[in-house]
Amino acid sequence: MNQYILEIIYLIASVTFVVGLKMLSEPQSARRGNLWAAFGMTIAIVGTIFLYQSKDPNTQTSRETIKLAFIFAGIGLGTIIGWATAKKVKMTAMPELVSLFNGMGGACAALISLLEFHHNVGHPERISVIMAGMIIGSVSFSGSIIAFMKLNGTLNKSYRLPNYNIINTLLMIVTIGAGVWLTVSGSDSMSMLLLVFGLSILYGVSFVVPIGGADMPVVISLLNSFTGLAAAFGGFLYGNQVMLTGGILVGSAGTLLTVAMCRAMNRPLYSVIFGAFGESSAAASGVSSTGGSIKDISISDTAVLMNYSKKVVIVPGYGLAVAQAQHVIHELEELLEERGVEVKYAIHPVAGRMPGHMNVLLAESNVDYGKLAEMDEINPEFASTDVVLVVGANDVVNPAAKTDPSSPIYGMPILDVENAKHIIVNKRSMNAGYAGIENMLFYDPKTSMLFGDAKDALTKLVAELKTM
Repeated sequence: MNQYILEIIYLIASVTFVVGLKMLSEPQSARRGNLWAAFGMTIAIVGTIFLYQSKDPNTQTSRETIKLAFIFAGIGLGTIIGWATAKKVKMTAMPELVSLFNGMGGACAALISLLEFHHNVGHPERISVIMAGMIIGSVSFSGSIIAFMKLNGTLNKSYRLPNYNIINTLLMIVTIGAGVWLTVSGSDSMSMLLLVFGLSILYGVSFVVPIGGADMPVVISLLNSFTGLAAAFGGFLYGNQVMLTGGILVGSAGTLLTVAMCRAMNRPLYSVIFGAFGESSAAASGVSSTGGSIKDISISDTAVLMNYSKKVVIVPGYGLAVAQAQHVIHELEELLEERGVEVKYAIHPVAGRMPGHMNVLLAESNVDYGKLAEMDEINPEFASTDVVLVVGANDVVNPAAKTDPSSPIYGMPILDVENAKHIIVNKRSMNAGYAGIENMLFYDPKTSMLFGDAKDALTKLVAELKTM
């Protein structure tokens, strides 16, 4: 009887996962979608603890010997740590928190495989599932930790060994080969199992370390799909429908998001993994290689220009997140709207360091979701825009993506800000973006450079506007 009730609980939980994922697709319903999915996971966990009965006599455990105290202690400790971390972390640090939590999911899947290995020796079909879950989960864990370290500044550089692509490929082949040998040989060697585990951890590190920070949104999505896939293998192993459903949903969503972001960059996934950008770096000076020059603009002139505009489009980038200027830019938006200026935000799919980074950042400052426009929606409007304010964005507004076939970003869809009547770019310096190339937008006659920290410059701009 208990088993039938548990199956119904799993079905309900699976439905809440699907409903929650659907609701996450809209900013207005995302919070409720997250709560629905959390509710489904909660009832699945509680149902498993009290109603699960193993079908395998080798793993059957009597009610009296179940260490519920340890189970609830683990749940309680994890809940407290997760809650405290989520409450403490600022929205600007959300990318690294997502990476950390994703890594914990991968570690969980890998540990399940390690614990179940000896119980299933002699069953190649089950060992194959265990090996797949352990390898993928371990790669996701170590890769996510490296991504976390890159995003929080612990690892500031992308380290590339000579012929690192060949090294990574050989490491992957050896890891998979060792896993296949354990599967077909029927060996119960703990040393061999730990070798596969160690190689998987090492591959996750070597896989992510060479990848630059600007590609982190794609990497996070890819690692997220790995974690989902590893969880799905755990569902296969235990015959657990809710683990299987949740893993498939996470894996497929992560994969689709990875593909979508690669398309937004007009780059195949292998070019992200093997590092097509950042091989060389060319810092720009005040004069371009084509002989153009830049012109700067003062805070007061910027305020006058924006004050007498009818339509202003703000393009946020990673620099906005670094400066934590999301609240002051919302204040600027409200101030302009009080004066009858139409204000929108142009969001590029890969702006920032995680999928939806700019959306999350602006949501923290209570920017109306209706004012956030995706690339395809906003591009036709730039021609009728009086002023575009670019804050901390670089490669996603570089016209070289459309005009220079030799550019490493050629073909990448960008925001067509060059079509606006006036462009103001806020940057700390003239340093090149992650692609390591000059941004020809800066030398456009319609472009003016507002140098300085984003938060400081925008605060002064707001103060200047208030005097008008």
